[in-house]
Amino acid sequence: MPGSVLRERRLAHGLSQAQLARRAGTTQAAISRIERGEVSPTFTTVRSLLDALGEVPELGVRRAEGSHDARHLADMAARSPEERLELAMSWNKLAGEVAQAGRRARDQG
Repeated sequence: MPGSVLRERRLAHGLSQAQLARRAGTTQAAISRIERGEVSPTFTTVRSLLDALGEVPELGVRRAEGSHDARHLADMAARSPEERLELAMSWNKLAGEVAQAGRRARDQG
């Protein structure tokens, strides 16, 4: 997401990646990696790049859409880190098995 915001704002100012890099004191390759989402820049980096464009980042918060299960969240919070890790690993294993079954079904069909 930071990369897409950076790209949008850079293009709105009519600048190339190289021009923004010169303004910000970095390289065109670094700008490119951020815009393509290959790296996850720190907030400080994003702020610095937007500053070079004359822009100021704004953070906001809004209520999540949909509902969440407060009881489930409380149950998870009550578990030990070891229990949460074990549960996560079991879900990961299940997801791998489902993906493998899907690959087999595609290969056979």
